[in-house]
Amino acid sequence: MELRFCNPELTSLDDLDTEILACSVWADARPVHGTFGLCDWRLAGHLSGLLRSGFLTGKLGEVLMVPAKPRLTFDKLLFFGAGPREGFGEEAFRRVVQHMLDVMEGLAARVAVVELPGRPDGLIPAERAADILLASAGRKREHDVWTLVEGADGKQRITQHMIEERRRVRRVL
Repeated sequence: MELRFCNPELTSLDDLDTEILACSVWADARPVHGTFGLCDWRLAGHLSGLLRSGFLTGKLGEVLMVPAKPRLTFDKLLFFGAGPREGFGEEAFRRVVQHMLDVMEGLAARVAVVELPGRPDGLIPAERAADILLASAGRKREHDVWTLVEGADGKQRITQHMIEERRRVRRVL
């Protein structure tokens, strides 16, 4: 899997023309923020309405697909329940990421824009999030490119970490 990056801003997301944008939603954190909040703003509060009605809950394991065009450049928005924000850790992160991979594989989506769960809140360090993502994806060919929604600091930390990991692997070999 190749990792690319875009800033967590609507203007950056608007520059991407990919079939799927995926992000997570908390079961207990309102108002929404991060990429979910940006999509909600662009969709005139439609996503907040789904939360208020109980149609979308943010429960761990939940997934909702919403059409995005014409207000966003993506065909589909995928929202993955991440459970309660309080107590979110690596095990929940791993479960949500694996669910993202499985759903996108089922949709035959080889390219996606993804905001990893917990990253906008800093609940999972950028380097650890990348390690878990890549370990979960393995060497499957079903996932070509994921563009991660990350701020400049997260992008720099992940990029530097990947360079160091490659060096470490080369020294071992």
